[in-house]
Amino acid sequence: MSLPPGFLDELRNRVSISQVVGRKVVWDMRKSNQGKGDWWAPCPFHHEKSASFHVDDRKGYYYCFGCHAKGDALSFVRETENVGFMEAVEILAREAGMPMPARDPVAEKKADRRSELAAVMEEAVKFFRMSLSTQGGAAARDYLARRRLSADAQARFEIGFAPDGWQGLWDALRAKGIAEDLILGAGLAKASTKGKAPYDVFRNRIMFPIRDARGRCIAFGGRAMDPNDNAKYLNSPETELFDKGRNLYNHGPAREACGKGGRLIVAEGYMDVIALAQAGFGGAVAPLGTAVTEDQLRLMWRIHDEPIIALDGDAAGIRAALRVIDLALPLLEAGKGLRFAIMPGGQDPDDLIKAEGREAMERVLDAAKPMVDLLWQRAIEGKVFDSPERKAALDKDLRAHIKRIADPSIKAHYGEEIKRLRAELFDMRRGPAPSGSYAPRTARGAGRGGWVAQPVHPLPMTRSTALAAASDERVTDRLREAMVLAILTTHPVLIAQFESQLEKVPLSDPTHDRLRSLMLLHGHESPDEISERLLAGAGADLEKLMGLPHVRTAPPVLKREDADLARLCLAEELAKLAAERAVRAEVAEAMEDLEGLADEGVTWRITQATTARNRAKQSKLDDTSDMGEDRAALSAQLQAMIDGEIWRKRKN
Repeated sequence: MSLPPGFLDELRNRVSISQVVGRKVVWDMRKSNQGKGDWWAPCPFHHEKSASFHVDDRKGYYYCFGCHAKGDALSFVRETENVGFMEAVEILAREAGMPMPARDPVAEKKADRRSELAAVMEEAVKFFRMSLSTQGGAAARDYLARRRLSADAQARFEIGFAPDGWQGLWDALRAKGIAEDLILGAGLAKASTKGKAPYDVFRNRIMFPIRDARGRCIAFGGRAMDPNDNAKYLNSPETELFDKGRNLYNHGPAREACGKGGRLIVAEGYMDVIALAQAGFGGAVAPLGTAVTEDQLRLMWRIHDEPIIALDGDAAGIRAALRVIDLALPLLEAGKGLRFAIMPGGQDPDDLIKAEGREAMERVLDAAKPMVDLLWQRAIEGKVFDSPERKAALDKDLRAHIKRIADPSIKAHYGEEIKRLRAELFDMRRGPAPSGSYAPRTARGAGRGGWVAQPVHPLPMTRSTALAAASDERVTDRLREAMVLAILTTHPVLIAQFESQLEKVPLSDPTHDRLRSLMLLHGHESPDEISERLLAGAGADLEKLMGLPHVRTAPPVLKREDADLARLCLAEELAKLAAERAVRAEVAEAMEDLEGLADEGVTWRITQATTARNRAKQSKLDDTSDMGEDRAALSAQLQAMIDGEIWRKRKN
């Protein structure tokens, strides 16, 4: 649904963000200034005791100085309520007393049809619930009692029973005046091929209503009472309401539970979800009779950043877990992962909770393994690596899986973990010999033994500096980070223009990160206001930053009136910073391959990465204007400092 121009602006103007946020936090009244619309509280997005979460009522924005969460009233509702964009708009519109805009006629007609189908489904829920309490539902009630489903659980999940007849539901719905095409369209009945009246899809089954995130019944799952039935579990066919690959059982309640801090547990079936909910694990869902799909996986990640896959501990459950891994690898993003809780002894969550109680399930969930562990276990399960050929086959298998990961950072971390596990498996890890001790040598040309050289320790003056504690790469990053922040400090009007790049770039220095947070928080104010905010919030840090040798002589810092020069220099430094880190990640991954996971593409990858870095270093330095000369001077000055290792103390 599209919203008319100005609707969201009007909605934001009518809604007070402090009132929206105030439902979820406790304001720190000592730090807040109500008259100015300046509010502070502990952050609702991460656990803390201090009030680092700031809400500006006049601008309608919030920002956390701890976890860097930021946004407006809509994004706050989306994050805290675990709802989508349009749902958040509807929630705030109701609160503001604004009617939602009308849909176009075609969309309106389609929405009306879906509403009618949903109403038919609700009538079916009532029919199945009533049938469970009749004499014909006695066997179903006995079965539920044996499975220890309490009356409260049956009511909570609206469990019902489909009688053993061909047209019980059909006749009941037709008696209420519901049109035949709606009953058929809802997937509750099928047309007869023999010229007779349509017949019920579900017969002699315990019925589980399936509801969408908005709470509408969109389908049913039915468990056969007859052990000889061809299908033990049967789901509704796909309809205008129901797409089994895009929905989850217990989606709405699980989303609400996870929004309150609960874990998202993905079980195999309806009974597992109900057992988990009865035991206090409200954030439980299940796929709908099929293997987990890509859409379902993305749906899970919208509910929780790290779902726990709690499939049965038998062979079929393990195979299902491995299929989820294969599906998830290309979709992984930073902060979005999976963990796997393996049920003991071939049990499912329902069995474990009934046998050993909630505590046993809690222990299994706490011991859930990261995805890389199962990936590794699958690769080595039942195999012996007693020859180079077998080891090479393992390398090839692992390399193929890791290459499927799209995110370069995650790919690098997976490579590091696989390298560690591989080293442990082949006993390749060796601890360093003590300094100055006698240790055997195995290199060509060495005798029976030799002395391990005593490392040269830094002088006390050098050791006391902050830069000496870091690696060369980190020092390089800090020099470039300082230049970026210095340019933005001198030309604060550029903060808003480069906001997205500034927000994404990782900063290695905590002081730099604090300055960046202040800039992002106030970046949309006037330049004078930004400068005042920076001085008030980080005056001492700014003084140190602007006093650095490579900063105070830099052309974009000296030429405060030349915003164009500053803009180009800033873009170049951000590009170089990103390029340096990208090439280090790529080269590190390639070097890891050389140490045991090598292939013919490694040399090409290193060459390409180095070319990319050099291209960034030479970015437009051939500009013939004065501006180009200043940029070249700045780049050369900063590169000379890096190449000269200015942080190291030299011998006289």
